[in-house]
Amino acid sequence: MDWSGWGDPARRRPLPESLQRLLEQALGMRAPSGTPVAREEVRLPSVALTAKVEGALAAVVGEAEVHTDVASRLAHAGGKSTPDLLRRRLVEQSAPDAVVRPGSHDEVVDLLRVCAEGSIAVVPFGGGTSVVGGVQPARDGHAAVVALDVGRLDRLVEADKTSMTARLEPGLRGPEAERLLGGRGLTLGHFPQSFEYATIGGFAATRSSGQASSGYGRFDEMVVGLRLATPRGTLELGRAPASAAGPDLRQLVLGSEGAFGVITEVTVRVHAVPEECVDEAWRFADFGSGVEAFRRLAQAGRLPTIVRLSDEAETFANLAMADDVGGGGAPEGGCLAILGFEGDAERVAASRGELAGLLEEYGGSPLGTELGARWREGRYSAPYLRDAVLDAGGLVETLETATSWSRLQTTYAAVRDALTRALADQGTPPLVLCHVSHVYPTGASLYFTVAAAQGADPISQWVQAKTAASDAIAECGATISHHHAVGLDHRDWMEAEIGELGIEVLRAVKNTLDPDGILNPGKLVPPA
Repeated sequence: MDWSGWGDPARRRPLPESLQRLLEQALGMRAPSGTPVAREEVRLPSVALTAKVEGALAAVVGEAEVHTDVASRLAHAGGKSTPDLLRRRLVEQSAPDAVVRPGSHDEVVDLLRVCAEGSIAVVPFGGGTSVVGGVQPARDGHAAVVALDVGRLDRLVEADKTSMTARLEPGLRGPEAERLLGGRGLTLGHFPQSFEYATIGGFAATRSSGQASSGYGRFDEMVVGLRLATPRGTLELGRAPASAAGPDLRQLVLGSEGAFGVITEVTVRVHAVPEECVDEAWRFADFGSGVEAFRRLAQAGRLPTIVRLSDEAETFANLAMADDVGGGGAPEGGCLAILGFEGDAERVAASRGELAGLLEEYGGSPLGTELGARWREGRYSAPYLRDAVLDAGGLVETLETATSWSRLQTTYAAVRDALTRALADQGTPPLVLCHVSHVYPTGASLYFTVAAAQGADPISQWVQAKTAASDAIAECGATISHHHAVGLDHRDWMEAEIGELGIEVLRAVKNTLDPDGILNPGKLVPPA
């Protein structure tokens, strides 16, 4: 990945002139006063590892897999949130002291032992796509910090077509996992927007959710077993499709974000590669009508594989960007919905026919498959657009939550209003977009995209807005994160999420598995 932006540097491009003019007119966006620094200009702190500790790390993984050069350190200096990318534009930056790349579970266990003995903080690192500060290299009082890159742990260990499960190592990126499984006629069906770069281990550690969650489920629902390396040893969890042998300890690992251990293997449920995939576009008169239609589909058990509903603002923005970035809006206005159908040809045809009648009954109007196809084609391009907006003087970021159907409209309005007020009060009134993309019988997610002109201090500008939105989410009784995870950015709202006693439980688990507190310091678990 690009060290200072998203994805493949070759795919970066300037902001289209038409879109730049639109943002200048709507938001008052102007070119930033400074320009991003070149990697050669960046100044990092000196490497804090002693020769003894560096030698001990090399004794575990080999000298060639301990990297202290500037390029390796910068590539592991954080995730891909907007504040992360803004920090990459500064001369003075922080980074891990070294990047260590183990090649086996046993090497991970040995590395954690060495680091515990030397008081070295360890940040497990997969694709580096966190947008909530989940891989910030915090020392937190330790002598040094290393990034434990799982990229060499990248095998498909086993594909069991009888049980329809697969054992995967954590460093497998989404496309390679699908390629290996696809050679056996299988798929995970897990395609988040970070798919091109995120890893199997990261999917599990953050409770990731992909665009086809209505058909295949969230990633944590796919996991039937896993292996965890900790400073205290190894946990092997999950030996049957269901068990009554006490609380399910897998749930302590899923979503643990590297704070309890390093996931070194995951056994997941897989599916046959679908024979056909069709995406349809539908129009609803307004967001409330679309939300009500989605609720009724979910509670009737009639959801297709993919469901996505944009509010009026996002629908308008998608239409405005259609020619430049492959978006697509409903030409008659209103709100655009995308429904995806996957399976054998007969099942897809039957589902489309059945849902068409229901959607029309619930107020939907069909728009055909062209807009749906364009949405899928442009699915992984949006983060590149964010980089271009930053270059042009804009601020773009996302946040998400989930709540019950009865609270959804209230939460939607409260978060939108909090973001609008917080940014307008700083002299940078925003454009706030939203969509629903993960739907359940009891509720749904809300995913917000926020655009504004950069202020004098854009990092502080966004932190103020994100704090206001997070407070609104907590006050509405919604979750602080549906699928972005907790990391550092959401940690201070965890007590509102699970209560003081719940925080004590998390601390007890961490103290048991990681008594020296070396694993991903500062993330997930609020300090005592």
